[in-house]
Amino acid sequence: MYRGFNLRIEDELEIHQYHEIGLEILKILKNSVQPTLKNYILPEGTLDGNKIMEDWFPEVKSHIFLSHSHKDFKNAIYIAGALYSKFKILTFIDSTVWGYSNELLQIIDNKYCKSESGETYDYNNRNYSTTHVHLMLSSALHKMIDNSEAVIFLNTANSVSTRTITEKTNSPWIFSEISTTKIIRKRTPIRLRKITKSFSDTISLSESQRSQLNIEYDLELTHLTDLTLYHFESWLNSTCYSPEDALDKLYSQHPINSKFLIK
Repeated sequence: MYRGFNLRIEDELEIHQYHEIGLEILKILKNSVQPTLKNYILPEGTLDGNKIMEDWFPEVKSHIFLSHSHKDFKNAIYIAGALYSKFKILTFIDSTVWGYSNELLQIIDNKYCKSESGETYDYNNRNYSTTHVHLMLSSALHKMIDNSEAVIFLNTANSVSTRTITEKTNSPWIFSEISTTKIIRKRTPIRLRKITKSFSDTISLSESQRSQLNIEYDLELTHLTDLTLYHFESWLNSTCYSPEDALDKLYSQHPINSKFLIK
């Protein structure tokens, strides 16, 4: 990961051809998921966690990791379609590619977590299975953040519960990812190493379904470069000849604050 951006959007973006392009890209990426457990049972009867992660949460080659609320699905698809249409930039949207985590959990729970009567789930077994699936998803997400060159956080009223001086989120996934991006390794792309020694942090992760329980976390966004929708659309309208050229244009239009310079 090299740079992170905090894209503030107040309203839902207008849907047009970019949305259809985004849907086509993500449809291809989703085809690798395997909705079954039969391929992961080891000889002794345990499940192969590494194999499950490889098939259910596969690493996908992308230029940008897009962090968003699941309620901003249409905006996320629009952005992915626009970036590919204009610059051939591949955007990874975790909720659409890895949105099967609840299905995986249900398959495991139905096989291993039912009570003796078979009519309900055992509470302790259910907590154990949930821990495993969420840790698999979290590990896969951290790898994708690490492997992506840039991360864009879609900052909306859906992803940020309190938009004041101290911003907050009630998404545990977004909070986890922000924490990760503040300590994850920062890598300058080879093409930029001769002209810059700067870097920034980033953020991402989409959120899972919640019940009535509501918990808020402080959302530290100062390590992200602020972008408005005007800035984003100006970038889209620029002339670039490759994904790397387009990303370099974005970096040059929004230089990193001096406090993030490598000494």
